[in-house]
Amino acid sequence: MTVEIVILAMIAAFLGLRLYSVLGRRAEHEEEPIQGRFDNPAGDPRAQRPAAPHPEETQLPHPGLRREYPSATPSVERGLREIAAADRHFDAFAFMEGARAAYRMILEAFWKGDKEELRQLCDRDVYDSFAAAIDAREEAGETLDNRLVRIEDTAITSAGYNAPYARITVRFRSDIAAVTRDAEGNVIAGSLDDAIEAVDVWSFSRNISSADPDWLLDETDEG
Repeated sequence: MTVEIVILAMIAAFLGLRLYSVLGRRAEHEEEPIQGRFDNPAGDPRAQRPAAPHPEETQLPHPGLRREYPSATPSVERGLREIAAADRHFDAFAFMEGARAAYRMILEAFWKGDKEELRQLCDRDVYDSFAAAIDAREEAGETLDNRLVRIEDTAITSAGYNAPYARITVRFRSDIAAVTRDAEGNVIAGSLDDAIEAVDVWSFSRNISSADPDWLLDETDEG
């Protein structure tokens, strides 16, 4: 009889701890961050733009960074911690998912000549550069029939916070099938059958003090 009471008491204690654990996690997750351009990378394409994710993951920068980005330099890890300290909604893993989505969206918008989409994803200087290239292309009567085959690799090469701006630079290595057509639709350069490797180094920035959670592309370069 005594043994049965002890066993029942242990079971009750275990269930109590499990209930407390579940309620505790639920309470910690009640506050939802504002979604922005780097949220929901698997959802609506127009919602896949730079933003701020889950606050609970921000509290674990060290294990997460080493797990997700084993080759990150100490300066990159330090920069990401600075950003996370300034913005408690920042999460490096969700940022990288959003950066990959933004990379695809920006390339496709540029290839299609979609200036409105580019205006929402880029800062003024980068937008002006893209818009000028689109105008020159249209004036020449040329169109791009490009396709992003795959993104092979992404890596953060630098990160930092200089109040009020957070800035992260990402290197993308991708395979792109590129074709340029003339006004009659004839191929004048490239081939859709042979993808070429492209290495792009893009920097994204965000004003942490702003209510707008969106990150913008503010610099492009080739790796």
